[in-house]
Amino acid sequence: MSQDNYSTKNRQWQQLTERNRYQIEALKKAQHTTAEIAEQIGVSKRTIERELKAGTVTQLTTQYEFVQVYCADVGQKIHESKASNKGRALKIGYNHKLVEKIEEYIAEKKYSPDAALAEIKKNGEAEVTICTSTLYHYIHNGLFLKIGDKDLVRHTDSTGKQRQKTRKVALNNTKGRSIEERSEEVLERIEEGHWEMDTVVGKGKTCLLVMTERTTNLELIFKLPAKKQKYVVAVINKLERKLGATKFREIFKTITCDNGCENLDQKGIEQSILSKKQRTTVYYAHPYSAYERGSNEVANVLIRRFVPKGTDIGKLTDKEVLFIQYWMNNYPRRKHKYKSSREISSYYNMVA
Repeated sequence: MSQDNYSTKNRQWQQLTERNRYQIEALKKAQHTTAEIAEQIGVSKRTIERELKAGTVTQLTTQYEFVQVYCADVGQKIHESKASNKGRALKIGYNHKLVEKIEEYIAEKKYSPDAALAEIKKNGEAEVTICTSTLYHYIHNGLFLKIGDKDLVRHTDSTGKQRQKTRKVALNNTKGRSIEERSEEVLERIEEGHWEMDTVVGKGKTCLLVMTERTTNLELIFKLPAKKQKYVVAVINKLERKLGATKFREIFKTITCDNGCENLDQKGIEQSILSKKQRTTVYYAHPYSAYERGSNEVANVLIRRFVPKGTDIGKLTDKEVLFIQYWMNNYPRRKHKYKSSREISSYYNMVA
């Protein structure tokens, strides 16, 4: 049986292929009529008429005359362009109120897309019809007027990156208590009272001391005149005076920090100024292992939304620092089912 003797009928909805277009171009050059081309290709005459209209271009001959010629390449490009624009309509549709609220939370209130959608849904401010991944897709494709990639908390995707193996001992802190000695309760975030501590620096000497509670992500932020041990110890002393020795030991069971020079006065941080007892236990993470203080690192990323690198922290007022702390403690978090640290922490009213 030859290829001309087939029993399968051509389906009406089948589109022309690139091969069909080159066949049309060859048949047209051979001066076949539209009806003849349609019969040989196996489609309707109207399909060929539409294709010829779409793919016909003006060309200049060697005799300097302009002629209308069907070009298969042009027809294929037009087809591919139309195909790329197909698909479902945007889920956000004409929901202008939702668009306004998303832009408000992300651009003005500095929320992440996930937190923005959760807060809008929680407050009933607009009908939420899209998921977080869809919203990220819209932002990456520039579908919003007031927000873009620059407004996202994290700009880069770290997926696939591998941690490099580094030494396990800090050369400037060989006597410090290693994070390897922490109990499972601290590691698994079973109870409140275990903190991570770090500093955020900017232009000049002034910096921010950031303390993050590992279970609830409760944040405490203090302005330090300089990145020095005595100022870190002074903050811890001030907290103990405010809370009292017993309450301080209850709230600040452990503190995990890096091996920065400002954190190396282990005795000063641990020794109570109100009693002879040890007020907390300090652990030091391994060098180049910021992931061991993951809560702290996430907090620092959020702080950078208000204090970009290169900011003169010395020019921040106490009121501005307190606002950042307040914002972070009221920020909805997915890990807490979109509740804030203020809502779930039993320590908030005592320390914040």
